[in-house]
Amino acid sequence: MAIKYGCHGSTWELDYDKESDYFPEIADVVEYAGFQGVDIQVSLLGRFKENPSALKKELDQRGLQLAALTIPFSWLEPQETDDEKELADYYIEYIKHFPNALLNVAPRTGNLRENLVARQQNIIRCANQLAKRAHEQGVLCSFHPNSPAGSVFRLKEDYEILFEGLDTNYIGYTPDAGHIVFGGMDALEIFKKYLPFIKHVHFKDAAKDFQWKKMGTGDIDFPAIVQLLTDSEYDGWIMVEEETEESTANPKQAVVDISKYVKSNLKPISRGEK
Repeated sequence: MAIKYGCHGSTWELDYDKESDYFPEIADVVEYAGFQGVDIQVSLLGRFKENPSALKKELDQRGLQLAALTIPFSWLEPQETDDEKELADYYIEYIKHFPNALLNVAPRTGNLRENLVARQQNIIRCANQLAKRAHEQGVLCSFHPNSPAGSVFRLKEDYEILFEGLDTNYIGYTPDAGHIVFGGMDALEIFKKYLPFIKHVHFKDAAKDFQWKKMGTGDIDFPAIVQLLTDSEYDGWIMVEEETEESTANPKQAVVDISKYVKSNLKPISRGEK
């Protein structure tokens, strides 16, 4: 099976807590641009938040798949809180309506990297608790580090702590190429280092001077990453997204432009045509 390409909802909305109800419009753009699926933060589910069957119908009529749901968690304590566990369990049940979709879990960011050791260990413990519970029900989880200033897993040394603690028997890794660069690392090298744990992938472009860029105009060697994934027989999803000012103003055009880049520069590699 070849790598599949889809879109992440952050191109339309960066705030994971901002509830919205325009998913059908997002799906129209994804279909128009020629992508195969979506990974959306749960705040974008809108009218489908309590109706997974209706979401599946919405996707099926466009020939799209749900690749993942992205869920943010604070995980400030060594154990999941009752509310966190209830939220996680709800979406474990929800995603069972979508074969092969996974839960993409992301730690929320604070304002500062204070109490860093305790916060890192609490997040790792809670992520493992959630992932083991999901695994027992046939649902895969994958961990998505990010890079804002308050992120607790943003630097090379943070990643080393993360992968020492994650129970990769139950939880995978979602590398985000842009966040890796914003953490001062080389995206290709991180993909190589943690390749055995990769279950899901996010692509957005960035420059080494910490600016978001349009796909193909930054400093990330996406063709080399796709070649690496292809050579390793990775057959999961690559979800594309963009965080530039232009994409915020016109997400539809940004997604269409990304699709042109993917079609010309990445799909031939993942299909073994280069």
